[in-house]
Amino acid sequence: MKYKDWIETWLENYVKPSVKCRTYERYRELATLHVVKELGDFEMHELTAPILQLYTVHLLTAGNLKNGGGLETSTVNCIITVIQNSLKKAYAVGATDDYIGDKITRPSKKAGEVTCFSLEEQKNIEAEINSRRNIKMYGVIVCLYTGLRVGELLALEKTDVDVKKRTISVTKTCRDEKCGNKFMRRTDAPKTPSSVRLIPISMNLMPYIEALMENESNYLINSKVGKVLAVRSYQRSFELLLKRLDIKHRGFHTLRHTFATRAMECGVDVKTLAEILGHKNPMITLKCYAHSLDEHKNAMMNKVGALMDNV
Repeated sequence: MKYKDWIETWLENYVKPSVKCRTYERYRELATLHVVKELGDFEMHELTAPILQLYTVHLLTAGNLKNGGGLETSTVNCIITVIQNSLKKAYAVGATDDYIGDKITRPSKKAGEVTCFSLEEQKNIEAEINSRRNIKMYGVIVCLYTGLRVGELLALEKTDVDVKKRTISVTKTCRDEKCGNKFMRRTDAPKTPSSVRLIPISMNLMPYIEALMENESNYLINSKVGKVLAVRSYQRSFELLLKRLDIKHRGFHTLRHTFATRAMECGVDVKTLAEILGHKNPMITLKCYAHSLDEHKNAMMNKVGALMDNV
C-alpha cells in the first residue's frame, strides 16, 4: 500500500470520528499540502527513519510553499505529528510491520516572542474607536480589558453577559469554515475545557458592554446591518484601524497579549490571570508572559532601591 492511500484511510476512518472538526481539517490540510506531496508515492515498507529525517530537514529549509524558504518550527512539528500518528496507527492495525515515527528528531522549539501594544498605542486605539463611535469595534476594547480571543468574542451572545453581576460567560468560540467556494461561520466548543470560564467585567468596560447590548442581534458583536460577522472580516476591520493610526501591523491576538501584559504590570497574580485567560494552569501563563513579570520585578526592585536611598 502506498503511504498516500494509508493517509486517506487514516484520516477518514481514525481521525475524523475521534477529534474536533477543526483538528481533522488541520491534519488533512497538512497531509495534503506537505506529507502526501513529498512522501505519498512511497510504499509503506519503503519509508525509513533516514527518509523521514531528511524530509524534516527539507521542511525546515525549503518547505514553505509560498516563498520556497523554511517553515516555522511549530508548523514542522505539526507535520511530524501527522506523520507519527498515521504511522503509529498503521503499525497498530497491521498495515506496516514496524513503527519508525519515533526515530524522527524533532526541531527544537524556539521560544516565541510575545508582542503587545505599548500603553501609548493602546490609548490611541481606544481614542480612535471612541471618536468614531463605531459600536462594532467596541469589541476591540472588550478584548483589551478581558483577554478574549477573537473567536470567543464573536461567539458571545447577549445571554452570556450578566450586566448586574458584571460577568461574561465564555462557553463557545467560532471560526470561518470553507463550504464550497464560500466561507461560513461555525460555532464550536472552546479551545480547551479550561477555556470555559467566567470573566469579571471592570467598571470602565461597562459603558461599552451596555452599548453593545442595545443592538438588535442576539450576538454581542454584529455588523452595522445586523448580519453575523465573519471572523476574518472583523480581523480585517482591526487591521484597517491600525493602518489609520499608523501603528505597526500586529494580529488581533495581540490584544489578548496586551491585556495579559497590562495585568502583569498592575500586579495581578499569575493564578488569577491564568483563570481569566482560560489557561490550563499558571505555568502556561508564566511561560507566555515571563518577560512582563521580569519587568514588574525590576520596577519593584527600583522602588525598594528608592527606599534605601532615603534611609
